[in-house]
Amino acid sequence: MTNKSSIYCSQTITITEHRILVNDLNEHQTVFGGRLLELLDGTASISAARTAHNSTVTAAVNQFDFIAPLKLDDSLIIKSYVSGIGNSSIEVFAKIIGEHLNSGKRFIAATSFLTFVLTDKKIELPTLVPQSPEEVTICNSYSQRRAEYKKSSLAFKTIADSISLE
Repeated sequence: MTNKSSIYCSQTITITEHRILVNDLNEHQTVFGGRLLELLDGTASISAARTAHNSTVTAAVNQFDFIAPLKLDDSLIIKSYVSGIGNSSIEVFAKIIGEHLNSGKRFIAATSFLTFVLTDKKIELPTLVPQSPEEVTICNSYSQRRAEYKKSSLAFKTIADSISLE
């Protein structure tokens, strides 16, 4: 039997930055949610890949909470890292930090948890080791989030099985 390897949350950190442009805005003059999800998925997928060192696909955006709007003349920073590892799944936590470029003031714009799954189920994933107080807090509630996600997935399957194609 081989010893399972470990990975620190900090080894999975991915950071992207974007300036908010007119084409990113919706009719309320805030960042269009779909655009934000596109950027988020791209960033979070790198954190998952740094853990699996193999192909993963997005299985779910388990939770996404808008906290404060992003507007023109703001920038956004997406910082993601792995927050939980299952047998063939990887949960990634992401925080979206806004910055008012005219003042330099930063704020939390949104938070999210996403699940990625391995395309090759034979890959053995490492054990996750949180270090910072934030990482410990986020990772300690992984089991609870995973149980809730599994429960809601089963409930949705029942609904999905009854959806017609008409």
